[in-house]
Amino acid sequence: MSYAPDADRGLRLVFVRGLEVQARLGIYAREKAMPQRVVIGIELAVQDAEAPDRVGEDDFARVVDYERLVRGVRATAAAGHVLLVETLAERIAAAALADPRVVRARVSVEKPDAFPDVAAVGVVVERRRA
Repeated sequence: MSYAPDADRGLRLVFVRGLEVQARLGIYAREKAMPQRVVIGIELAVQDAEAPDRVGEDDFARVVDYERLVRGVRATAAAGHVLLVETLAERIAAAALADPRVVRARVSVEKPDAFPDVAAVGVVVERRRA
């Protein structure tokens, strides 16, 4: 399940994979007592003004800044306790959509340490510009 760049629709793919953060996340007392490791993935479908047939100007201002995106995710994860992985994922997606070039955002939030015999549990949400 992944977005793909689409020249005909004028879209590029911007992604962040495997971002590990510490977050206060969960409904149980042990989860409220201390932060836990959370792995976040983000895929953004972004308007590409140069598609389908041009090379864009080599100018940072024309692209989504994934460093800013990562900093925003870290700040969102550190903002305080959240009960649901869904809520954290939705907040991250909403923040990504604040950039008007982003038309769709897909965010995964995984809790890799939730169970000793499970690789990870979590959720994937998708939000789009109205």
